[in-house]
Amino acid sequence: MSILIAGTVRVPPENLPGLKPHMAKMLAASRAEDGCLTYSYAEDVAEPGLIRVFEAWRDQAAIEAHFKSAHMAEWRAAGAQFGVSDRRLSRFEIAAERPL
Repeated sequence: MSILIAGTVRVPPENLPGLKPHMAKMLAASRAEDGCLTYSYAEDVAEPGLIRVFEAWRDQAAIEAHFKSAHMAEWRAAGAQFGVSDRRLSRFEIAAERPL
């Protein structure tokens, strides 16, 4: 079983250029973590400042380690600095997967 985290966060569009280097650093550090299968952010094309989040993890222990990581603390601080808000993330447990 793997675990998906998917959802959105918002950032004022004018703050996005300053936040992007922090996003890139978070992506690289998270993708290097043991148990991280996928980690990505994408800005919604139709709604500037709406960031779509998609993560896949091997198990809950990997997510818990991720939440305790130094780069997560740095990310939270950067998010506060650049006005990240309206965090709407959900956790999904995946029992099986197959290509479409």
